Amino acid sequence: MKLANATWMNDVQIQAQALASAQIEADAVVVFGTKAEFENASGFPGAGACAAAVRSGLFEAECCKAYVVATGEEKAPVLIAVGRKEEALTEKQLRLSLAEAARVAVKHRLSRVAVIVPEQLVEADAAAAQSFAHMMVEGFLLGAYQRVTYKKDAKPAHTFASLNLYAAELATEAWNEGIKTGQAYALGTTYARDLTNLPGNVLVPSTLAEQALELAEQFGLEAHVLDEKQIEEKGMGGLLGVGKGSVNPPRMIVLKYQGTDEWTDVYGIVGKGITFDTGGISLKRAANMDEMICDMGGAAAMLGTMSVIGRLRPQKNVICVIASAENMPAGNALKPGDVITSYSGRTIEVLNTDAEGRLVLADGMTYAKELGASKLIDAATLTGAVGVALGSITTGVVTNDDAFYDTFKAAASRTNELVWQLPSNQEYWDMLKSDVADLRNAIPGGAGTITAGLFVGTFADELPWIHLDIAGTAFLASSRGVDPKGGTGVMVRTIAETILS
Repeated sequence: MKLANATWMNDVQIQAQALASAQIEADAVVVFGTKAEFENASGFPGAGACAAAVRSGLFEAECCKAYVVATGEEKAPVLIAVGRKEEALTEKQLRLSLAEAARVAVKHRLSRVAVIVPEQLVEADAAAAQSFAHMMVEGFLLGAYQRVTYKKDAKPAHTFASLNLYAAELATEAWNEGIKTGQAYALGTTYARDLTNLPGNVLVPSTLAEQALELAEQFGLEAHVLDEKQIEEKGMGGLLGVGKGSVNPPRMIVLKYQGTDEWTDVYGIVGKGITFDTGGISLKRAANMDEMICDMGGAAAMLGTMSVIGRLRPQKNVICVIASAENMPAGNALKPGDVITSYSGRTIEVLNTDAEGRLVLADGMTYAKELGASKLIDAATLTGAVGVALGSITTGVVTNDDAFYDTFKAAASRTNELVWQLPSNQEYWDMLKSDVADLRNAIPGGAGTITAGLFVGTFADELPWIHLDIAGTAFLASSRGVDPKGGTGVMVRTIAETILS
């Protein structure tokens, strides 16, 4: 399988150095500036050419927009000038600016990139310096992502040999610490993007399990996988029911990270891993069904989060559970009107086989609890309704614990991933009631994102729980900000930030 970006990004040499701009040797130098600063530029490679471009109107120095110019200097032949506002640089602007610089460097196939750290950031205290370094490295690597193609004559992805952050008087210890976390967050997100972009004939439940086991081996995590026989023996009727119509049988995948002496205060992170979703007997329309390769975006987010955890080794405890299946129509497939028994013992009336994600998550949530989770976060490309409400910009959230959500929301504000809490009043919970079972998996009459989330939350029982509906944000039709077209790896950074903070 081609997890090309996750592979090459892992090998990029990244560091901060106290070095004057005249001493820099690189294929390209990245410099930030306002229009006024660039108009009177001096002291860095290509400053004269950049100033001329601004004066002539070729470069307006708009915020987070880049301009490329040849410097005429052998040690640093290319300048990437990035505009900024007159106000102090924000963390969001740093991410976006470095992502733009990375895309320019990819386009011109520049391998060794040096960034001159703006004076405002050089003067920051240690905590702020770590944060700035994190944002810069994270933004650059996220912007450098290149989706793998399968064309006969496809060029290999452009790779970077090095990314260095420079200033004459840089507190390198704090900056290099921030670089470490920024790279870990970016690599986890990249891993999730690569997984999400894999074709459905390449990524099936068994190969997703293999990838998870490789990830566990890489970072020394405990792991195990339940096959279809073990799933049936345990009575995981939700996962088994969804997967039984496919020739590619389901898998329940578990990764465990223990960062403290006692297995207490455990974060349970649960991902929907539907490697392709036809809708089953409740067949989807043909238009855009190809995008259902992303229906394992929740699983990708959780595995990406485990990549971050594995790299940074925090003193935290995390259990990751992925419920993976392929939802296909067949003579033995789940049918509307069937009643199944979940791993919790609750019975479910299946009214729509295309509402399958909540069925597999039900068993995943119960299994995470059994394995010791004391608080739960699940992520899933669960409903089309969330895209109607929030578009492809914001992730919908349903929760049973406002204090837990406040912590999560604060983390999201630091990662610049947009989230919005939806209501969870008792009236919505009541909509889940069935005449013939404990629950029904589809509810007519609107509030689809809320009721789908609350269905999953039923299996959290009394534990603090957050549900993330990433159906609108996991896979984009065109690039935006730090995110590429296709898989975005959304919520990896925020989930990781929630756990680490």
